[in-house]
Amino acid sequence: MSIKNNLLKIKSSLPENVTLVAVSKTKPITDLMEAYHAGQRIFGENKIQEMTEKWEQMPKDIQWHMIGHIQTNKVKFMAPYVSLVHGIDSLKLLEEINKQALKNNRIIDCLLQIHIAEEETKFGLNEDELDNLLGSESFINLKNIKIVGLMGMATFTENQTQIKKEFEHLKSIFDKLQNLESNSLHFNILSMGMSGDYELAIKCGSTMVRIGSSIFGGR
Repeated sequence: MSIKNNLLKIKSSLPENVTLVAVSKTKPITDLMEAYHAGQRIFGENKIQEMTEKWEQMPKDIQWHMIGHIQTNKVKFMAPYVSLVHGIDSLKLLEEINKQALKNNRIIDCLLQIHIAEEETKFGLNEDELDNLLGSESFINLKNIKIVGLMGMATFTENQTQIKKEFEHLKSIFDKLQNLESNSLHFNILSMGMSGDYELAIKCGSTMVRIGSSIFGGR
């Protein structure tokens, strides 16, 4: 199957309210352009330098999503153009994004990453940390970022019951926060689900899925 066929097949299976992020990390620009010509306009990368190189060389109507773990000293490279930052797991990172967004005269959309998996290796905030962050004065003073939703990664397991439980847990946190509208909060994106579990994630309420290998093939 070609990238185009893979992409069209996945897109035709997604409900209208679900956004597809094509995870293009490590893939060459020729592969991304094949997806672009098939109509894909949202790409997800996990390394800021690689994403910036692709942004410089590719059409400017693409939305670039940063989906990997972020080092604060690299934020300045993506601040001029990034559309959505998925993996926010600290106030320090938000403050840096806010600072660089201000320099670029932008407001940058962000998702808070919630730790829902049983693996310690996954990043993210727990519920107490989430509440503390959203309630802190430092957060309320950030004017150049907007929290538009939550993101989470389920445990890497074949156990569908466990994955479903983790996705439902994230959805319940998301539902609770949807009532918290303010200038810097506007919860409308729930980013959960990847190539192996996106169908289950959608059933559990995901509005954004991050799919790489099912579009571009394995590493």
